[in-house]
Amino acid sequence: MAVPKRKTSKARRDSRRSANWKLSAPGIVECPKCHEPKLAHRMCKRCGYYGNTMVMNVEEK
Repeated sequence: MAVPKRKTSKARRDSRRSANWKLSAPGIVECPKCHEPKLAHRMCKRCGYYGNTMVMNVEEK
């Protein structure tokens, strides 16, 4: 059975573990109705549409 010859330092261990943790940018797409940027797979906050269906009534100023 393989046994490590030296103790792995906390810095080496933690840097190895942190290499797999990555942030990704949110998917921002254009709303098909009002052409404003919005998060993908979510209702548009400006017009209240999700795709071609109205989900919520939004009062425009």
